[in-house]
Amino acid sequence: MRPLIGICSNYDMDIKEYCLSDFYVDALYRAGASAVLLPPIEDLNLLEPYLQICNGYVFPGGGDVDPFHWGELPQWGLGEINPRRDYFELKLAELVMDRRLPVLGICRGCQILNVAARGSLMQDISSPLKHQQEAPREYPFHDITIKPGTLLAKILDKAEIRVNSFHHQAIERPGRGMRISALAPDGIIEAVESAEAPFILGVQWHPECMRDKASDQLFRALVQAAQTAGN
Repeated sequence: MRPLIGICSNYDMDIKEYCLSDFYVDALYRAGASAVLLPPIEDLNLLEPYLQICNGYVFPGGGDVDPFHWGELPQWGLGEINPRRDYFELKLAELVMDRRLPVLGICRGCQILNVAARGSLMQDISSPLKHQQEAPREYPFHDITIKPGTLLAKILDKAEIRVNSFHHQAIERPGRGMRISALAPDGIIEAVESAEAPFILGVQWHPECMRDKASDQLFRALVQAAQTAGN
């Protein structure tokens, strides 16, 4: 049977609507999983059923994370925040990581995993290298270097790949038990992972939008980890 992967959905605060790009669902289907959307609910008593039915998790991209969650005041470069989504995703991430369940964080999702592990973010990147591309979403925009000996290196079997880029926040200090697994040429952290759990991985780019081998490998690795966890 296909493992069931829970994907956190976005929440539109103006029109009170749950939503998610179909890129994530399609990527999981192609990798051999079934997907279910996890709306950011306010009643945290309902988190346990999510943890019981899902074999793995995806924390997707989206808006900025409130710096309150790592002990900073908002700076001028901070974009729009979604308190309901922050609250739900951070609580779910803490539980998923505490139980060492398979999880892939993408862009904002990578940052959520790091903040849930008590790490910090840059509220607004200051770098000569542009990290918000004005190009098609599937277009590889800049290189990243993958650290040897990491889970990411094992999955991709490469020292460098090209990725797309749609972010202005980034990881500043890795959280407890997290290690850096990839860097951009300007030193911006492009991936982090658990140094202890089998599959807790966050990537700063958007592999769900790309159709290259490396992106497919990432989702297949998550699905394989979820299958193992479900047995």
